[in-house]
Amino acid sequence: METVRSNVNRYTLVEKEIISSLTFKDSKADEQSPNLLKKLKNATSLGNLHRNKCRIIFKDSEGIKAVETTIWSTGKHYICLKGGMWLPIRNIMDVKIL
Repeated sequence: METVRSNVNRYTLVEKEIISSLTFKDSKADEQSPNLLKKLKNATSLGNLHRNKCRIIFKDSEGIKAVETTIWSTGKHYICLKGGMWLPIRNIMDVKIL
């Protein structure tokens, strides 16, 4: 794990394989990026068409983390990452195309 300092937050970069072992609490919507669903759908399209990775910044029960991977699908409540990992949208703070 690598800790990164961004302009707004400090987060730990994690491998997607550990996401299934993380626990998630409900997050506040005001912590999410504006237009988050639009960004997630764009990242999903780019991931499926061009295999573009993105950095997903999210909050689990221990703090703020990020993962760099491809989003395979975006549903109503979860996104599916490459490798079959699921991440709750309510816990995603932002997504950035790499």
